[in-house]
Amino acid sequence: MKTLRVGLAQINTTIGDLDGNVAKVLEYAAQAGDLGCDVVAFPELAVTGYPPEDLLLRRSFIVDNLAALRTLVDRSKGLPVLVVGFVDSDDGGIYNAAAVVHDGKLAGVYHKWLLPNYGVFDEKRYFRAGSEAPVFEIAPAQPAGGGVRIGVNVCEDIWSSAGPTRAQAQAGAEVIVNINGSPYHAGKAHEREAIVSARVRENGVALCYVNMVGGQDELVFDGGSMIVDASGAVIARAPQFDEELLVCDVPALDKTPQPVASCPLISISSAPSGAKPPVASRIAQPLSPDAEVYAALVTATRDYVRKIGYERVVVGLSGGIDSTMVAGIAVDALGADRVKAVSMPSRYSSEGSIADARIAADNMGIELLIVPIEPAHAAYLEMLRGPFGGAEPGTAEENLQARIRGNVLMALSNKFGWLVLTTGNKSEYATGYCTLYGDMAGGYAVLKDVPKTLVYRLAEHRNRAAGRDLVPRSVIEKPPSAELRPDQLDIDSLPPYSVLDPILEAYVEDEKSLEEIVALGHDEALARRVMGMVDRNEYKRRQAPPGVKITPRAFGRDRRLPLANKYRGY
Repeated sequence: MKTLRVGLAQINTTIGDLDGNVAKVLEYAAQAGDLGCDVVAFPELAVTGYPPEDLLLRRSFIVDNLAALRTLVDRSKGLPVLVVGFVDSDDGGIYNAAAVVHDGKLAGVYHKWLLPNYGVFDEKRYFRAGSEAPVFEIAPAQPAGGGVRIGVNVCEDIWSSAGPTRAQAQAGAEVIVNINGSPYHAGKAHEREAIVSARVRENGVALCYVNMVGGQDELVFDGGSMIVDASGAVIARAPQFDEELLVCDVPALDKTPQPVASCPLISISSAPSGAKPPVASRIAQPLSPDAEVYAALVTATRDYVRKIGYERVVVGLSGGIDSTMVAGIAVDALGADRVKAVSMPSRYSSEGSIADARIAADNMGIELLIVPIEPAHAAYLEMLRGPFGGAEPGTAEENLQARIRGNVLMALSNKFGWLVLTTGNKSEYATGYCTLYGDMAGGYAVLKDVPKTLVYRLAEHRNRAAGRDLVPRSVIEKPPSAELRPDQLDIDSLPPYSVLDPILEAYVEDEKSLEEIVALGHDEALARRVMGMVDRNEYKRRQAPPGVKITPRAFGRDRRLPLANKYRGY
């Protein structure tokens, strides 16, 4: 049986770093060459970084990306055949494209057929769809072996049975190479594997799926590149969230090609490479659900801080579960020496919470600054005593404390160049249980898409991984409280999170109606109340900092509703 040695380079690119991205492609291509690869594939839009969004509307960006590709082509002599994502251009527009490069020449180009325009994807805003799907014959693939025909396509192209894979298989492709920029959400790795397996079964081809890794603004990419043989078996899989060159000898079943007008055949001749070093196919095991989410948060935080040019971050550490988890994620992402924590006690802060903040900071090895806010709080109350006109104290007075704390953190950021990580979770953002210009003030919202009940699970996961209570038991076990008034608890304003989060998931993630939510067993009055809280607080979420997406329907990129909106379906 013929085999093709394929390398899948799941790399972490940076948008706009054209020279750096090309250098990384060449570095991994050289490694693949040393391992005897015939072909090495890189992620979608690897030259530009993904997703470049409205940079694609700048002609200079397109021109510079094409120049970067030419540099890559010129430096490809002596390397395996490269499959690299870039932006192609002609008089009709631009294309999400894959370049097939060999021996200093551009052997061919594929233009993505299927342009996603849902969720976080907006490709029809920028790209034109392709109409051809070349098949590339790489000959000889091995000493005394025959050529192997490969079809190249891009990401969304394999999500439809009517995509180019079918045409390429009919035209004789024995191996499909699919390059991806597929954003993570919890459980998506299983969806991808099911899709890849479906295309393999339908078309009788081996399929090599390469995905990028790393964080980009609110998106994070988990890699998980895989190779599935023509029988549907996974024969190689890369780990999630780590850069890696996955190498595998892929069996290529002989196929009788049929004439397909949209699939021209392009031959790539290469000299036999001689004896190849042995390689063992790696099949990395998927992470557990909680480990997967935690790794996504760490990866996204690390890359956001690094890619926008910050060296250090600062977290307001209250002694509660959310701020403790954000501090821990930051430490795992950046190192303890790059994380500062600030305790800002008020007249309502409990001794237990202050002590918990100290213990958590000690456990994580981070410096804890103590900045009491009572002087500022007292001054604000005195300053506003006249305008407030003797009205009964309420939410406005409570929120003063959160806004003072936000001011302190932003002052430290301004003074020392630390990026403020906010600590609110998805349950709070959903219901508006957060303060504009207070606990929402900052540069990156690590837990913005993480429901409160999941925050607790992640704390238990992190402690198990550490083999000790990195997150103190007292933090996990005490009732959650904003501590903005005497004896305050979250359940004074919200249902218990174990009740609230399933309603939020049904309404926000699944777009269920009131009737459908009640049919799931939830109280009608409570469901109506929660849905109203979600709708009323869209204006707050619109002003929130970016935060990593870990669910299928994150606030911001996925869920976009009008602010001035009188429709209520409940």
